[in-house]
Amino acid sequence: LGGAVATFFTGSDFYIDKGNMADTFMPVISRWGNGWHGLDALTNVWNVVLGLAVFFLARVLGALYFINNIADRELTDRCRRAVRNNAVLFLVFFLSFVIRTLVADGFAVNPDTQEISMQPFKYFTNFVEMPVVLVLFLAGVVLVLFGIGKTLLKVTFDKGIWFTGIGTVLTVLSLLLVAGYNNTAYYPSYSDLQSSLTLANSCSSQFTLKTMAYVSILVPFVIAYIFYAWRSIDRHKITKRELSEGEHSY
Repeated sequence: LGGAVATFFTGSDFYIDKGNMADTFMPVISRWGNGWHGLDALTNVWNVVLGLAVFFLARVLGALYFINNIADRELTDRCRRAVRNNAVLFLVFFLSFVIRTLVADGFAVNPDTQEISMQPFKYFTNFVEMPVVLVLFLAGVVLVLFGIGKTLLKVTFDKGIWFTGIGTVLTVLSLLLVAGYNNTAYYPSYSDLQSSLTLANSCSSQFTLKTMAYVSILVPFVIAYIFYAWRSIDRHKITKRELSEGEHSY
């Protein structure tokens, strides 16, 4: 998953030919540039770097969740050690990817001609020109570090998953906005720059966009339900006694 998201910044090997829409038998407008069907993205070291960052972050979040929901000192102590070890590796890979992305050339879109070209420091420029996104990104990073740091420094603190979880959402959202907003190709092709996908050349019809806009109104209700359901499940911490005497299987 991390490797796939990284291609939003590094590019993929594909071509777009909209002329094929007139082909009755094979109206396919996109094709891969090689026979690997996208798996060649894993040969780009920076895609692997973000993939490893996501892997270790998932382990950190899992350990933080256990700390918050299990009442067993021995197990939670092991989870804290897991948080420490995986957090170090996560930070190494994540910061490496972010720094490289900020100083690398990005896939810029000319708003007048829709021509795509390489622009130095494009993603850094996006952060500067979209201060709200920058604030979201920094807030997300601070929340992630706070949740991890306080969990490690204070033995009795078990709410790290809330801070780190929310921070993860904000950080990922910010990276996705930087990849697609401010005249940027969100799914670039390094084989043919003009085949890159942008918000302008790949959006749906007006009818579809209106329908999606109406459906999106339900999102807050879905989030509220998820919050209520998980809060109900996690209201009481799991104990050894519950596991040995209860009828539920975990």
